Amino acid sequence: MKLVIQRVRSASVEVNAKTVANIGVGLLVFVGAAKGDGEHDVNVMAEKVPVLRIFPDSAGRMNRSLFDVGGELLVVSQFTLLGNTEKGRRPSFDEAALPDVAHDLYERFVARLKAQSLHVQTGIFGTDMLVTLQNDGPVTFILDSQKGGGVLSS
Repeated sequence: MKLVIQRVRSASVEVNAKTVANIGVGLLVFVGAAKGDGEHDVNVMAEKVPVLRIFPDSAGRMNRSLFDVGGELLVVSQFTLLGNTEKGRRPSFDEAALPDVAHDLYERFVARLKAQSLHVQTGIFGTDMLVTLQNDGPVTFILDSQKGGGVLSS
């Protein structure tokens, strides 16, 4: 499972010119499911996202988590995170999970976040979305559960 996490002051998703999700301070999380991803990937990533210390403390250091700041989450599916651009000019999506599998993993990821009493909003899986954000920093991180990005340590 590959995630792109952006610390935001605000973010929203529109589908067909209608706002379907809107958050204030928090994290915008783009989620791509890869072939071979499963429950372990979902659980590890859902546990890691809200505890990443990427919000500033009083000294301006990244030392506070989403829990610490009472932030919100906007989770958006994005299969293009699994695009391979190493050969040619057209990305290959061979590494992406099939849509029905990816949808299930995405829904389980969202459910796992909500189970932690987090305020979570989502885009709409499989649709064209207009995502608007105000990246705070800018601060952006990439996590990949298949490359050790989901390993938790204190």
